[in-house]
Amino acid sequence: MPIPNSVKTALSLIEQDKTKILGLTIGKHADVQPGQFIPKADTTAVPELSFASLSPDQPYIILCIDLDAPFPSFSVLGPALHWIQPGLKATPTEGRFTLAAAPDVPFVANWAPPGAPGISAPHRYVFFLYEQPAGFDGKKLTPPDGKEMGIGPRIRFDVDKWVKESGLGSPVAVNYFSSK
Repeated sequence: MPIPNSVKTALSLIEQDKTKILGLTIGKHADVQPGQFIPKADTTAVPELSFASLSPDQPYIILCIDLDAPFPSFSVLGPALHWIQPGLKATPTEGRFTLAAAPDVPFVANWAPPGAPGISAPHRYVFFLYEQPAGFDGKKLTPPDGKEMGIGPRIRFDVDKWVKESGLGSPVAVNYFSSK
């Protein structure tokens, strides 16, 4: 499947303006740089997010997709959804803002760690941070009874459609890493 337009735009954003790179820590890898390789075994923990300039009064949403499922040269199942968490709050910490979900805000799609097949080349996992629009109700999109999202709704995830239907607009910050 070709790379969605919103993804191309977001990736070009961080190529042109390094201040738009989302702070990303996953496992023992802090300050992840765009394209950095992180072994699959180090990606099981939910990523920690930060950014230089956010509003503590504004909720945010994180969206993460795998562009290369099942293989970079044959990505017919991609993009694959790996995470949607609304209700992120920004807290000032050492010249940056860290982001964390409020305890009462459920995920839309729980964090699914990278799972590229062993014979595959590394996959690209792209993170998009958006301002959460007023009136966005993630609870309507949450799986029933807090269950984790299965594989079916994650494959061939239509990023452009979801962003448009959710009223998200342009991303505030973006980052990605590769893993296998």
